[in-house]
Amino acid sequence: MNKIVEVLLCIILGVVSLPFFLLACLVVILTLGRPLFFAQHRSGLHAHPFLLYKLRSMRDTRDSSGELLADAERQTFATSLLRRLRLDEVPQLLLILRGDMALVGPRPLLPETIASFGEAGQTRCSVRPGLTGWSQVSGNTSLLNEEKLLLDLWYVAHRSFALDLKILGETFGVAVSGEHRNVDRINQAAGWMAAEKGSSMRKSPV
Repeated sequence: MNKIVEVLLCIILGVVSLPFFLLACLVVILTLGRPLFFAQHRSGLHAHPFLLYKLRSMRDTRDSSGELLADAERQTFATSLLRRLRLDEVPQLLLILRGDMALVGPRPLLPETIASFGEAGQTRCSVRPGLTGWSQVSGNTSLLNEEKLLLDLWYVAHRSFALDLKILGETFGVAVSGEHRNVDRINQAAGWMAAEKGSSMRKSPV
């Protein structure tokens, strides 16, 4: 997406979402207390790390062995709604303006997760991570990790301004109607990947 268009969209989204974000901050303070924000290092373009900020939406609740409980068990009804509406991610608009992220792209992951993907992780990081992405509008939490990676790689290979606009539009739809697993897109990405692997094998020297 053109940088000027991206900046203009960020400014518009920031202005429109500001009142709702301030309300979300109040909800977090009343339901979870402080700190208000969550920060964590993620992998950006070419796997360079950056500090990602989000509005906190989960308690630090752990089991008897000291392990964090599942995400769903650490959220309140109010904070789960904030996550669905993506209000917890409004601070990332500033990261887009700074150049660490894009409006659309694969979601930023932990450096160790990217490293575990091997060459696929490097390909995934050949574009800036996004506020929203192809896998986020194709099922997101209902997808397996392997399916998310497959969809992200398909996006990197096929990204365009028209596709980015489609993803942005569908992001608002997901916020309203919830996440739905898109089997057709998963199959499309799987078929593309199989074709890519077959092409690579044919090109490899014997």
